[in-house]
Amino acid sequence: MIQTPTLTIEEFLTRPETKPASEYIDGQIVQKPMPQGKHSAIQTELAAAINAALRRQQTARAFSELRCTFGGRSIVPDISVFTWNRIFRDEDGSVANAFSIAPDWSIEILSPDQSQTKVTKNILHCLKHQTQMGWLIDPVEQSVFVYRSDRATEVFDQPEAQLPTPEFAKDFSLTVEALFGWLQD
Repeated sequence: MIQTPTLTIEEFLTRPETKPASEYIDGQIVQKPMPQGKHSAIQTELAAAINAALRRQQTARAFSELRCTFGGRSIVPDISVFTWNRIFRDEDGSVANAFSIAPDWSIEILSPDQSQTKVTKNILHCLKHQTQMGWLIDPVEQSVFVYRSDRATEVFDQPEAQLPTPEFAKDFSLTVEALFGWLQD
């Protein structure tokens, strides 16, 4: 994690992108940890599965590592899902590079040595800015924390448990076992 003296969000956004991505939180630059195998496998498969269920019908689209700047923060969720009508587009109709709103569904995958508190704070920030649901996936514990603004956080860790999704994603279905099964394939 890299921290620098306080700067404005405008100053942060003029800086070159880093790998792994850096986020702007409370006036500080915080670099995300480098994704490792479990994180990468889940992120790749989950984004593809969400898109397979929702993109063709133009319901929603999942984006990996998309910078979202809103509410005084600039964060890069592992997966950001936007309903179709909220996807930022250029004049020619193509997907825009800059998104200045919170995703409809924010999904984070905990990496080794990553602060669960920091990731949870980002999900809660999203919920304050109209995100419908947040998932925090813990590959080591094989559990999923589900955050919603209108109810208590739930933890799903039983293999047969069906993971809840936002209302717009009702055509997408996934169990805890299927999610973590991507680590075995």
